[in-house]
Amino acid sequence: MNNLDDKIKKALENRTQITGEDVRDVWNKIDMELNFNRKKEGKKMKSKNRGLIPFIGAAAAVAILFVSLQTNVGHAIVSQIKELFAPQKEIVQEIEGNKEKTDVHLHQPKESNYIIYVDEERYEFIEGEDRDKIVMKDKPDNIPEVSMEIKQVKDKYPEEVIKDIEAQLKEEYEIVHGPERVTEPLEGFTIRALTGQQWDSKVIKFYVISNENQGSFIITQRYFLEAAEGHGVRFDEMLKEFKIIEE
Repeated sequence: MNNLDDKIKKALENRTQITGEDVRDVWNKIDMELNFNRKKEGKKMKSKNRGLIPFIGAAAAVAILFVSLQTNVGHAIVSQIKELFAPQKEIVQEIEGNKEKTDVHLHQPKESNYIIYVDEERYEFIEGEDRDKIVMKDKPDNIPEVSMEIKQVKDKYPEEVIKDIEAQLKEEYEIVHGPERVTEPLEGFTIRALTGQQWDSKVIKFYVISNENQGSFIITQRYFLEAAEGHGVRFDEMLKEFKIIEE
């Protein structure tokens, strides 16, 4: 699941009743830690995540309300909740057969109801009015575009969107694979197209998932054939950290 409310509830399952004092204690621990992280990150954190703080307060409040019906909360549960909102964390990904530790940073665009963690060493997150884009830093001029775009369509279900994309790709590209249903890195549909089989042949790959409110998210990856095991995998790893939040 990608909805954060579901993530919070899952983290708090199988607990029994606790006292009001315990609830206040959990809230204080979460609140103190979030404040500590914000101060530690300073101005950089504020500029990147300006829309996130109100959501954190609301989500934490929901979590505490849920916790109040459970027992044995303790530090482990607090840690699980805090992990969902960490401004920075380390992930392990496999790139071309090698395990690699990577620091990723939290982003929540002001106009969008999702969060994602981005590898800021290699990519830049650009927030737009109707779509957001993650682009390769320091891209050489002799290679095709390397980017991942995230756009929300609020009035079309994924099944409709993927059919439209399939028709468009078959008109524009020589090779089209899919569409097919997937569960990784996201649950939804994917389709991929190529301009050829050379190292620098352009690749375009779509993921279409439900926005959990009668619409869809369209995620468009662009890279070249030789970069499939590099940038393609890195994009998919970032999508594993994509979460929908309630508006």
